[in-house]
Amino acid sequence: MSRLGSFEVSLLAVVLSGLLFGNAVARDDGRYANSPLKPWFDSLRSGKGPCCSDADGFAVSDPDWDSWQGHYRVRLDGEWIVVPDDAVITVPNRAGRTMVWPIKGAYGTTIRCFLPGSMT
Repeated sequence: MSRLGSFEVSLLAVVLSGLLFGNAVARDDGRYANSPLKPWFDSLRSGKGPCCSDADGFAVSDPDWDSWQGHYRVRLDGEWIVVPDDAVITVPNRAGRTMVWPIKGAYGTTIRCFLPGSMT
């Protein structure tokens, strides 16, 4: 059995770390603990699972989201990303603003949850 050199071990550690921690990890840092909408945000789910909370998503300005070819899309980091139908939250938007919960991984950005706003 051959032994791995220090370079190979380091490379393997980096690859495994990327695979294990490449997806977004939910965080609740407490900054919205007193918001009256916190329980509502915490209850939001898409077909991809729980959206987590307001702290995990962020608001999207009207020029950075639209409807395109029958699907929503959102512009993140200068790139338009089509929102999967099962990521769209269909409950009434109590926050009013458009929000997105992206997951940035080794293969690019995907959308876990998308809450359309009013496009005013």
